Amino acid sequence: MAATLFSMAGCASIDFDYPRVESHAFTDTAETQLGRQVAPYVATKPEKQSGFYPVNDGIEALASRLLMAGRAEKSIDVQYYLIKNDIVGRTFIYSLVQAADRGVRVRLLVDDMFTSGYDVGLAALDSHPNFEIRIFNPFHRGSVGKVKSAVTGFGRINRRMHNKSFTIDNQITLIGGRNIADEYFGAREDAKFGDLDVVAVGPIVQEVSAMFDTYWNHETALPVAAFIKELENPEATLTELKARLAKAPHEAERSKYAEAVRSRILRFVESDKDVFEWAPYQLVVDSPDKGIKAKAKAGEVELITTPLIESLRSAKEELVLVSPYFVPLKSGIKGLSKLQAGGVNITIITNSLAANNQFTVHGGYAPSRKPLLAAGVKIYEVRPDAEVSGTEFVNASGAKATLHTKAFIVDRSHVFIGSFNFDPRSANINTELGVIIHDPDLAELYSKQIEKNLSSQTYEVFLNEKGKVRWRGYEDGKEIIYDKEPNTTWGQRFSAGFVRLLPIRSQL
Repeated sequence: MAATLFSMAGCASIDFDYPRVESHAFTDTAETQLGRQVAPYVATKPEKQSGFYPVNDGIEALASRLLMAGRAEKSIDVQYYLIKNDIVGRTFIYSLVQAADRGVRVRLLVDDMFTSGYDVGLAALDSHPNFEIRIFNPFHRGSVGKVKSAVTGFGRINRRMHNKSFTIDNQITLIGGRNIADEYFGAREDAKFGDLDVVAVGPIVQEVSAMFDTYWNHETALPVAAFIKELENPEATLTELKARLAKAPHEAERSKYAEAVRSRILRFVESDKDVFEWAPYQLVVDSPDKGIKAKAKAGEVELITTPLIESLRSAKEELVLVSPYFVPLKSGIKGLSKLQAGGVNITIITNSLAANNQFTVHGGYAPSRKPLLAAGVKIYEVRPDAEVSGTEFVNASGAKATLHTKAFIVDRSHVFIGSFNFDPRSANINTELGVIIHDPDLAELYSKQIEKNLSSQTYEVFLNEKGKVRWRGYEDGKEIIYDKEPNTTWGQRFSAGFVRLLPIRSQL
């Protein structure tokens, strides 16, 4: 989003009764270009299967989104937790504006956690006749808006929408773990996030569209006019914003990164192959009612944890769980230990303290290591110098790597990809989205990739002969044993350790 978005739009209060007009995904999109391209593949596949194309490379992830937006003819439905005001964020928003200018209906649903200062830009975009924005659980505005919201309604504003979905013409969708910001797409020199999305076609697209409609028309999703003051001259402000956004794709125009994005787009466009892996699946998602504390507390809410726990408990031989923010409570430690004792080989992959961008979360995770290791669970922590696919075209050699992928593999038979972290916040507070893909080939592929990279990209956590937590790493093929959190300072260790003393694990 452009610099204009950083102007405040006053201290408007929130009108929770603001009138909203329901809208739904278009169903008459079979004659769009995407509809005609997808139909022949869908027609030859089993009725309950969809096609999946996993995307772990950051450049490919951005190219996919830009290509999809560029192909839209009737609708774009966008749902994200975070859209930053950086090169990727501005380029992404500009692709949506270009689609709206072509007559495409754009519906943007975004969480309000990171929109501070964007009110003018949000109002300007919303003034476009083909571009509508709704905000999930908005905060009060003004310099003390978040403080006021926390004091007057913490139970409401504590519940955030963490879902990520991007659907074009109700024909193709993209879901996964990435937010919209440079670090998720290999475009930053000082930070690089390893992440995973999946592009999908087939009946799952209509399910994602139905999910989006449920959120879009829900009482927690407010139009910007319900809490942002009306612009004095929306047409002029929109024109200025579009001019600023138009510069975004050219900011890195001559860079190797921009050329790499263009080449990936061309590869997709020129390919006439079915790149999708077709398989049975289960879309798993929280009800937006989870954003209402009273309903969630009363147990009236459909939760993503129900199918996820069922899938995890189905493991008979092997479970590989990947989560950047891994904070199991006592019940989680007990459940994983029970699975391990029952003959399931469990491997946990999460961030090391040096790689973690949330030291508070690491403080919540650290106490679980000893009991899990004692139960036989294997734990690996991602190194801060790990390689992240798609970062090779910027000078990111010294950037800190951070795991952001949320996934698990059960018995090399099915794979979960989504936004769900294995922590109390994802389980009990935020809304989440993902898909369980029943595809042994995909499960085997990712299992082998993980096995191949464990020794070079992670530290193995283990208990020594005295029962102390230690870390095993390798430098130039030589084994190194660390008796402290590797590559950290005393200050980092103290901060993470101090968090253990605070009664906040349920909020992590």
